[in-house]
This record gives sequence, C-alpha cells and structure tokens, in this order.
Amino acid sequence: MKLKDRVTRLMQEIPVIYLALRHPRTPASAKLLAVLTLAYALSPIDLIPDFIPILGYLDELIILPILIAWTVRGIPQDVLEECRREAVGLWPGGGPKLWYLAVPIVLFWIVLIGLLLRAWLANR
Repeated sequence: MKLKDRVTRLMQEIPVIYLALRHPRTPASAKLLAVLTLAYALSPIDLIPDFIPILGYLDELIILPILIAWTVRGIPQDVLEECRREAVGLWPGGGPKLWYLAVPIVLFWIVLIGLLLRAWLANR
C-alpha cells in the first residue's frame, strides 16, 4: 500500500476516534490520546505552518498519522468496529460543521502562545 493511501485511510479514522471518545467502554488512556489527536487534527493552526516548504506538510504526513495510529491502537477492537459502522457518513464534508467545536482548540493555542510570549519576554 502506498504512503498516500495509508495516510488517507488513517485520516478517515478521525470521525471514528471522535465516536470512540464518547463511547463508555473506551479506556481513559485512549480517551486522553483521542482528545489530543482530535485537537491536533481539527486545529486550524498547525505545529509546523504549511507555508514552510517541505517541512510544512510533515504534520499531515508524519505527526498526525502517528497520533491517529496510537489512538486507534488503544481502543478495544469491538468498540472500534462499532464506531466505524456508526461513523459512515458522519462528516460528509470531511469535518464537523459545528463551528463551536473549534473554540476550545483556538483558545488552547491562544493561551499557549500567550504563555510562550510571556516566558520569552520575562527572559529578555
């Protein structure tokens, strides 16, 4: 299987991870990793900005697939299969259409940038 096909297949697991996060039989450790994965996947801000040549797409090609694979590995197989069936057609446009789901992610990045800026200014 080509790398592009594997990445595409892993990206299709995002709605599955969302459903598994809400599933009562998903272990707490997998839920924590699911929160991190979903926050990173749905975040409008990339760890490495896409405008940086070559490096800008590393998160889509390396970081995000690794997070998805780790998260899926932590979810029990029966829960995973149930969530895969339920996820069919969940987000037909490729992502959630509820804008308020992005608010905590944007707030997280604002706080993180603020803390980093504060630490940098304190050390000047």
